[in-house]
Amino acid sequence: MYVELSEEHRMLRTASRDFAEKEIAPLVNEAEEKEQFPVQLYSQLGKLGYLCASHPAQYGGAEMGMVGECIVIEEISRVAVGIASALTSQSGISTVPILEHGTEEQKQEYLVPAIKGEKIAAFGLTEPNAGSDAAAIETTARRQGDSYILNGTKLYITNGTICDFVLVAASTERSQGTRGISAFIVEKGTPGFTAMKMHKFCMRSAETAELVFEDCKVPVKNLIGEEGRGFSYVMECLDAGRISHSATSIGLAQAAYEACLDYVQQREQFGQPIHRFQATGFKVARMAMEIEAARWLMYRAAWLYDEGNRRLKEASMAKLFASEVVQRVTSDAMQIHGAVAIMTESPIQRYFRDARRNTVTEGTSEIQQLVISRAIGLR
Repeated sequence: MYVELSEEHRMLRTASRDFAEKEIAPLVNEAEEKEQFPVQLYSQLGKLGYLCASHPAQYGGAEMGMVGECIVIEEISRVAVGIASALTSQSGISTVPILEHGTEEQKQEYLVPAIKGEKIAAFGLTEPNAGSDAAAIETTARRQGDSYILNGTKLYITNGTICDFVLVAASTERSQGTRGISAFIVEKGTPGFTAMKMHKFCMRSAETAELVFEDCKVPVKNLIGEEGRGFSYVMECLDAGRISHSATSIGLAQAAYEACLDYVQQREQFGQPIHRFQATGFKVARMAMEIEAARWLMYRAAWLYDEGNRRLKEASMAKLFASEVVQRVTSDAMQIHGAVAIMTESPIQRYFRDARRNTVTEGTSEIQQLVISRAIGLR
């Protein structure tokens, strides 16, 4: 049973934390203010092997497993969860379907450059009328000779404005429902493909876009796997996506906790540090406990995943619990810091805003509870 990080993983934690603090932290304020992701990070992380830490070495990955992936994501999220969320798209659902089901030609043309940070990837699933109900997508792909013609709109797409290619889920046979959904690689600059920037109140350093496909012609060779199997390919990615998403929550919660731990020892009221008032000290103690509980729930799910066991229940539990922990931790951090926290220059207000996203993306808290209830036998 998994109980402790290996020496290799501990070294990865130290190295990724050092990189995040030295190379990413100085970029955060500008990235947040301008709502622009610092794209140079892709190549920097790719060269170090941190960009797609779980991907196999034969394609340039670090082959550190899901545990290693979570370590890197947590450390980057501790510095800037917006930046981390953009990177997790690259290492997860934007590339895993190519890894698992793509042709060797697709892997060499898209996967390898993405792992190296030479190309930026995105994934297009969510639509105006299809969110939690992903099977309801309306984007279509009609076969025409040696091409598919795509028509439709995708919303809230991370990396959509900066990507070199996007994986698009589209219906090739509407009458077949989920069995009629296929996945395609669409390159930036393809005629009929446009991306428009969307603006968020949180996670501003992760660029988000609306993607529009108007008679967009995609070659048949860009179909991933088999026609009609795209939805199943997406579902296969859910475990990994939810586990890595929990790492973003934990990293963000850790940042808020560390800020509070320092503040309550420095701030004095009524002649003593405020941590000596139980109302404050107990809040910080509970933060530490809940973050640790969330972290080990995440690590267990990651370990099970690395062992080759598909554990939808454990992945959903890790994602749900971590995303709710970060809500409580950042809310308490706001209360502890008081007026200073609501100033725009305070990182605490950014933590508070960013945390709100985590119970919505990668499956809402309600969807996670639905998954868990079914897994424990409630039908």
